[in-house]
Amino acid sequence: MALAIIRRIISSMLVIAGASVLVFFILYLLPGDPVLIMLAGTTTTAEAAANLRHQLGLDQPVFMQFIQYAGDLLRGDFGKSIVNEDPVLPKILEQFPATAALTAAGTLIALLTGIWLGVLSAVHRSGVIDLLARVISLFGISMPTFWSGILLILIFSVHLDWFPAMGSEGWRSLVLPALALGLVGSGFIVRMVRSSMLDVMNEPFITTLRSKGLPERIILYKHALRSALIPALTMIGIQIGELMAGAVVIETVFSRQGIGRLLGGAIMAKDLPVVQGVVFFTAIIYVLINLLVDLSYTLIDPRVKRASSR
Repeated sequence: MALAIIRRIISSMLVIAGASVLVFFILYLLPGDPVLIMLAGTTTTAEAAANLRHQLGLDQPVFMQFIQYAGDLLRGDFGKSIVNEDPVLPKILEQFPATAALTAAGTLIALLTGIWLGVLSAVHRSGVIDLLARVISLFGISMPTFWSGILLILIFSVHLDWFPAMGSEGWRSLVLPALALGLVGSGFIVRMVRSSMLDVMNEPFITTLRSKGLPERIILYKHALRSALIPALTMIGIQIGELMAGAVVIETVFSRQGIGRLLGGAIMAKDLPVVQGVVFFTAIIYVLINLLVDLSYTLIDPRVKRASSR
């Protein structure tokens, strides 16, 4: 068991190292000179371009640039903003709690709604409840986050005046953005849980439990759902990354603070160090979340624990 955990941690560290390499080469994947791209729209002189190139270390060989870049990352130095020369990491850490709250709330809504509807859909297969659950799932998958956000603003802010349309103050301002994010994730989870539940309910151990006279509710929620949650957890780990990406749009639609809005502003300002920092920081969070999801398998299904200990 401990060996399996160590292997997963090492593989996660390798993924983070690979992400750092990809983020570094963002500079070289851009068409044209990145310095001229960042200085576009300003009065640019050869001296200003040379100073910025020296500030970014682009006047050194690529190998030396990467060594410097990797060393800075190991020290927690994500560079400085081109716009105001502020350190990038403190800017990200300042905005991250708002994004974390939004992503956590959206994930919770997606998880609760998706599992509940997925179980109901499987139990009432080919019935009215199954049809409604699948329609809701299709709606969540098909609806773009910016459109669902605008729709929620029109209904619950403009017409009903229940929740604020913009801002990041208080829990009420979190409800609509979290709903807009959660609708997308819940659609995928409904389908995954429904499919997994239908497969598990045909397993021999479910027949054995029924033959022993256990109540159907205990069979469904204690035994069948526990086994069906493994594929759903995999989907949840993927969806958290999708929700963090969707936060870029949602934070803009609802005028919320967060790293998504920070990234959008950095892209508009051509502040490449901030863009690199946000992308790498998000990659780290995504890998760590998937590592936790991977390790949680053993808590839900003992069969995974036994297989990993072999």
